[in-house]
Amino acid sequence: MTALADSRTEPTAGSTPDHILAQATDAARGFLIELAAASDIGEHLGVQGEGDLLVTHLFACMRPGYQGWRWSVTIVRATDQEQPTVNEVVLIPGAEAIVAPAWVPYRERIQPGDLSPGDLLPVEDEDPRLVATYSFGDDPLDSDAKAQVRQVSKDLGLGRVRTLSPEGVDMAAERWYDGDGGPETALAKNAPESCWSCGFLMRLSGHLAGSFGVCANGNANDDARVVSLNHGCGAHSEVKLARKQQPIPVPDHVWDTLTDDEFESL
Repeated sequence: MTALADSRTEPTAGSTPDHILAQATDAARGFLIELAAASDIGEHLGVQGEGDLLVTHLFACMRPGYQGWRWSVTIVRATDQEQPTVNEVVLIPGAEAIVAPAWVPYRERIQPGDLSPGDLLPVEDEDPRLVATYSFGDDPLDSDAKAQVRQVSKDLGLGRVRTLSPEGVDMAAERWYDGDGGPETALAKNAPESCWSCGFLMRLSGHLAGSFGVCANGNANDDARVVSLNHGCGAHSEVKLARKQQPIPVPDHVWDTLTDDEFESL
């Protein structure tokens, strides 16, 4: 059988290879030639023991587009026999092989700004960032009961079905603090003052009131964005220019009182 392995593999020191199988390099190459073209098979790279009477031979892969890959031929023999039998043949990547990056689910790849008008991003029922605002009854899996409670709550104007959980609050705080509105950005480190003392800061309410606010300075980079109280920028409400930073004053205008006749007589 032939397959592509899904992880990088290098010859490693496993169990001591069986002497007979370790010497069966030609037999292993013969098994490989039955499944791959001879031109795709390069030099023998080594042997590694996989277990009792089980050995893997590695060959360089010369197939175009598979630089750094190698053929792995695992052979086995019975206790009372010297003739090896092929167990499996796979193509595996080495340390220098070009492989596809690890697959990441679409939901985890989405970044702020990726959604376009009309795009929908449903939230899972069991999203740990959210908790139910009110109980759905004895059976939380009963969809009919959920629908009834939602409808009654909507009619009574009781508000949102779910709100942020403590975990959701912590995740948001960590994301904001580590982001562009946190204290570790170049903008914040070079700011003369922090946001906590800025007149343009609008405080948040709730659990995050002591750590974050919203910038309301239309001239600042962070306008309308959440910033940590120890963030900062050069548009602080109390920032003043040093004397050497102030613009050079423009001299007063000079009025020319000469007439054309006086100018010609000069």
